[in-house]
Amino acid sequence: MNIKRFFIAVLAILVAVVATNIIIHSFILMDTYVSLKQIWRPDMMNLMWIMYVTDLALAFLFVYIFTKGYENKGILEGIRYGLLMGLLLDGLGTFGQYMVYPIPLSLAVQWFVYGMIRFVILGIIVALIYRPKTA
Repeated sequence: MNIKRFFIAVLAILVAVVATNIIIHSFILMDTYVSLKQIWRPDMMNLMWIMYVTDLALAFLFVYIFTKGYENKGILEGIRYGLLMGLLLDGLGTFGQYMVYPIPLSLAVQWFVYGMIRFVILGIIVALIYRPKTA
């Protein structure tokens, strides 16, 4: 494992996760969230630190798992990895949440679609950073 590239990739993925969370949840879906204010925790903003800890864990594990299966196949490998991780995390997680919480199906579908796009972007980023230097 290339430790330097590993930690650069973790940092890049962390920045991308936070940025995509802001874009998706603070801009794209904010009107939907406001219309559903009765289902959210009243103290949610006091607990945002938990999201930053989980974002860091996601970045670390996302890169770690990528390096363990790394095949040096370029951007396509990153896209494939992003799709698989998106299906695992957003696919299963989103529709599991839909079953448990009183959210509209349209919100679950949006979480899934935006999540898949995000994970493909993350896969491309990690594939670009972790690739070996060219001679």
